[in-house]
Amino acid sequence: MKKILVPIDFSEYSEYALQVAALLAKQQNAEIIVLHMLGLSEAVLIKNEAQEANEAMYYMKLAEKRFSTFLDKEYLEGIKVKETVQNYKVFSEINEVAHENEADLIVMGSHGISGLHEEVFIGSNTEKVVRTSDIPVLIIKNPADDFALKEVVFACDFKIENIRAYHNAIKLFNSLNANVHLLYVNLPGERFRSSDQMEERVKEFLFKADSGNLEMYDKVAYFNDYSVESGVFNYTKKINADMIAIPTHGRRGLAHFFSGSIGEDIANHANKPVVTFKI
Repeated sequence: MKKILVPIDFSEYSEYALQVAALLAKQQNAEIIVLHMLGLSEAVLIKNEAQEANEAMYYMKLAEKRFSTFLDKEYLEGIKVKETVQNYKVFSEINEVAHENEADLIVMGSHGISGLHEEVFIGSNTEKVVRTSDIPVLIIKNPADDFALKEVVFACDFKIENIRAYHNAIKLFNSLNANVHLLYVNLPGERFRSSDQMEERVKEFLFKADSGNLEMYDKVAYFNDYSVESGVFNYTKKINADMIAIPTHGRRGLAHFFSGSIGEDIANHANKPVVTFKI
């Protein structure tokens, strides 16, 4: 990992993300790119050229001043930090910035939600980035003082379409020296699978993903629960994992596990950091 992109809006959640990015940057000897999106309104941009230039300069200077204060942190000492301010309003454009700067990871802060019916995360800026990003997105919701990455749960349904996400996840976690637990959640009713059926699907997946090498087979856990979301949370809690990893379908939304889409629920309600990988 050489470059980490951190979109910031100067909120406390942005600082949570910046703290985690700093820890990862020190571990990986990586550079941090901090991005602030001005998002100037059309009312500003359609003014005459002189007014537009003056107002744009004003907002740029204001952002630079806020950068100066926001980035004055001890935990950033010794890390190369690049600042960039863009007049983007569409969050899919963060993916363009990531590619232009050859970023390996996007780290974003998110407030998530506190209740099951307050779907703040869906349609939020973080969700928009997750849906459009070609590179992994790490979502941070809490202060990072005790952030550690030793045990990670990668949850998927082991369909062949998840191979790309699986490869990228294993690559990232190997670089971070994290121990990966592969998780298949078995559900009751029509979606129930016997032990033989689950093992057959997982073996086929790993055989194709790892070119016949089944070394990761012993790292697969089978967990029974009433929903995939509950299964992921309960298993993560059971082994005291530090992070949850899930595949995403890009513009179609977060990955569909079995017959329902639960990626949004996991990203919404997980207290642990969540990292998403494009299918």
